[in-house]
Amino acid sequence: MNTQTKAIIKSGLFSGIVYAGLMAGFDYSDGENFRIWRFILNALFFGIFMGLFTRYNLKKQADNDKNKTD
Repeated sequence: MNTQTKAIIKSGLFSGIVYAGLMAGFDYSDGENFRIWRFILNALFFGIFMGLFTRYNLKKQADNDKNKTD
């Protein structure tokens, strides 16, 4: 597994879990109970989105670096 793939996976996992935790905290502050399925879905969807966004940014950065050296 190369470093780019590791960065994409780490970014997706970390951002998804943090986002889902924040959403669960907001739900708790509104008086709602903790719902594991909602936590998992929030983490999954936001994590996938952020992983794709990280992939796009890394690819764009690599293209810019390649063009600068040419």
